[in-house]
Order: sequence, then structure tokens, then C-alpha cells
Amino acid sequence: MQDLNSHLESLRARYRKYFFEVAENVDLQIQALKPPELSSDVFGRFANPSLGRNWQNKVLNYLCSSLLQTQKEKLSKMNSLRNSSKCIGCGACCRFACSEFSPDELAQKAQNGDNYASQFLSVFVPYDNISTVRKIFPEYLDLLIQNGEKKYYFYHCPKVTADNKCPEYDSRPQICKDFPDNPLSFLPLSCGFTSWKLQSEDICLKLNAETEVLNFYIAKIKETQK
Repeated sequence: MQDLNSHLESLRARYRKYFFEVAENVDLQIQALKPPELSSDVFGRFANPSLGRNWQNKVLNYLCSSLLQTQKEKLSKMNSLRNSSKCIGCGACCRFACSEFSPDELAQKAQNGDNYASQFLSVFVPYDNISTVRKIFPEYLDLLIQNGEKKYYFYHCPKVTADNKCPEYDSRPQICKDFPDNPLSFLPLSCGFTSWKLQSEDICLKLNAETEVLNFYIAKIKETQK
């Protein structure tokens, strides 16, 4: 877990594996629904009504129900695992918030009605220098540098106390209550949700792979039916 580059490569490899497994399974299901009289693939343009259009509609029903079911099951499992973890007061999330957006960009997004940006700016202020950032989560900073990431900004909550307490804990914004909300995010080993992250990574990878594959088929079939 300390070697974040190796862990990142592992995530990428596992995602590719799940993606191809899902794509193969979806294709098998689509072929199983295909009438033997048809020679075209599912992305063909068929008259409405027709045998081909009927096949496409059956496939769409299968894809949409599968997407809904996989999201429901996997999100429920990740939430259940998350509920078994809790904050242990390491203070890392209060002192280490990374964003691809600058303070000015966040302010513009907030002005345009972005609720997340508004909440973020209500909590965090930018760091003056990167040396303080490195003391908190040096592995993540090194990961960004080694992967050539150039556009990133670091923020912290100025209200957190020296003993990692939030003086406004009961009225903290939703983004603080929800953190961490993605098991694919990198967390310091000190975080109480690290165990949840490691337990949920593969669930999330499979969910993302299934969502990507299913949405691709759904969008492309609908496009051919226009």
C-alpha cells in the first residue's frame, strides 16, 4: 500500500481484466437473444417494426435491467462495508485535500451553481507551499510527480485543531460526512477507512467496468434506432 505506483498499476490491470470479462459476457448474452434468421450485428439499422428491431429492444431491456441490478448490488455492498469502518481522527482528510481545480476555478464553478465546489470552498483554503503537504502524505505527492501530473492544487481546513478535532463537527458539510466516498481514492495508512478501501476496490472496479460496457451498448443501440 505504501508503494502507490505499484498499487496504481495493479488497479489498472485488474480493471482491464474485469472490463474484458464483462464485455465477453455481455456479447454472449446478446448473441443468446439473437434470432437465428438474422445475420447483422446488434448495431445494425433495422426497420421499425422488424425482427431486428425487436431483438434490439430485447437487448436494451436486458442491458438496462443488468445495469440497474449491478449498480444496486455493488453500491449496497460497498456501503455495507463502509458502515463497518469509522474515522479514527488521524486528521489527514482535513489537512490534505487535492483538486485538479485552482481556487479561482472552484470559485467560478461555485458561482455557476456547483454545490460540491461551494461546499469545498466553505471548508478548505489553499496551502502556501508544498513542503507542508509533503509531510502529510508524501507517497501521494510522489505518485503525482512520477506520473507527470502537473495540474493539481492542495488545500486544508484551517479550523481543524492540533489534536485533529473539528470544532464544527456536528454541522460539517456533506462532503466531509461522505469522505471517503470512493474506494479507488488513495488514502494514507493512518486513515480509518483504509480497510474499507482495500475490501471494496475490486467491487468498485467491477462496477465501473460493467457500467462502462453496458452504457456503451445502450448508447450505441439507441443511436442506431434514431
